[in-house]
Amino acid sequence: MILRRAKMLRSSGWKEKREYPRVLINLPIDFRMTDEPKAGQGMAINASETGLLFQTFGDMPIGKGVNIKISFPKGAESEDFRAEAEIIWKDVYLWDDWEGYQYGLKFVQISNEEYSKLNQLLCLSSNVDQGTLERHGEEFPKGISLHSKHF
Repeated sequence: MILRRAKMLRSSGWKEKREYPRVLINLPIDFRMTDEPKAGQGMAINASETGLLFQTFGDMPIGKGVNIKISFPKGAESEDFRAEAEIIWKDVYLWDDWEGYQYGLKFVQISNEEYSKLNQLLCLSSNVDQGTLERHGEEFPKGISLHSKHF
C-alpha cells in the first residue's frame, strides 16, 4: 500500500505539490539518537512516506541517526510506528516562554510491517480513503532501506 501523490487540498485552495505530501498528525514521539542511551520525547507534527517533522526541547546535531516511535491514537489498528531516521534539518522553535527545536527527519530504515503502519496512519490522519489514493506499484520511496524485521 503506497500513499503517493494523494490529491489533498487545504481549505485555502492551496494544492500540495510535493511528491510525498505531508499530513498533519500531532502525535507523541519517543526518540533516541543511535549512539546514545538517553531517550527523549516530543510531538510529531506532520509526516509523509519519506519523513516527518517533530518538536522537542532537546538540541541535537544535523546528520545524526535517530530511532523513533510514534504512538498512535486510541482506537487505531496499531499501537505505534517505529523506524530509523536521520536529522536533515533543525530550527529553533518558541512555545510561549519556552525555547525548543523543530527537526526534519528522513526515514532511512523501516520494516515492511512498519511501512504499512505508516501508510495507515497517513490515510487516517489525512481523511483520505485508501481507495482514492494514487498507487505506484510496489515501489518504495527512494533512500529508504526496507527490511523484514523490527528494530
